[in-house]
Amino acid sequence: MTGGTPPQRQARAVRLGPRSVAALILVSAVGVAGFGWPFLAPPDASLNAHAQDAPWLFAGVLVLLVAVVAATISESGLGPKAVAMLGVLAAAGAALRPIGAGTAGLEPMFFLMVLSGRVLGPGFGFVLGSITMFASALLTGGVGPWMPFQMLAMGWFTMGAGLLPGPDRLRGRAELLMLAAYGFLAAFAYGTVMNLAGWTFMNTLASNIAFDPDASIADNLARFLSYCLATSLGWDGGRAAMTVVLTLALGTPLLKALRRATRRAAFEAPVTFEKGDGVSRPT
Repeated sequence: MTGGTPPQRQARAVRLGPRSVAALILVSAVGVAGFGWPFLAPPDASLNAHAQDAPWLFAGVLVLLVAVVAATISESGLGPKAVAMLGVLAAAGAALRPIGAGTAGLEPMFFLMVLSGRVLGPGFGFVLGSITMFASALLTGGVGPWMPFQMLAMGWFTMGAGLLPGPDRLRGRAELLMLAAYGFLAAFAYGTVMNLAGWTFMNTLASNIAFDPDASIADNLARFLSYCLATSLGWDGGRAAMTVVLTLALGTPLLKALRRATRRAAFEAPVTFEKGDGVSRPT
């Protein structure tokens, strides 16, 4: 961009500090282990002997770590205005999820998470994605050992939108196309990692695509790919298609609304006090 007024720096509801970044890295590392342990542990590892118990163990650890990350990010600057916006967006996302969750993966909440993460940044995005998935699980009765994995995966999904390049310069059709492409790929990625969370619960004797603790990593990888093709490809495709369509159709007005609300909230405006007539007033 040349000439004219330089673009205004996009405000963030949460600026990640060193402790928040460290907490995010920690929970993400544990999450990668929780999702990918069937391919990280060799066939003779003792963890494979507890294939039915391992998801429960990681679920318990993840829910605690996600709570720690949310608390750490809140401590680093999630003020009352950001909390109010978080509540509104999380409630909207939780209400959108049941609309199409039972129909070929048509889940409109995903496009809202993409746009919210884009505008409000990665820190806010991680907390928003996690809380929205938690609220929607309570709303739909989808509480189980998979819920912490859903919270973490949705936190990653929404945080990733906040890490996309050019938030202060890229606008208009180019931005929408980038967000639509991200939503398309991330919808498949979300489905794939959630398949990992549920795959090990399958009974090995029930199917030749179930996780086999005695098989090699290559054999289990082939089983997992077959499992994804057989069970979730159509569902993930529906989610990806709806995310693209809604992003292109509604992205422009919703991005404007979110950015307008962010500017009016003035998350990063310093709070000072001036004295007059013996009364302190915020400025």
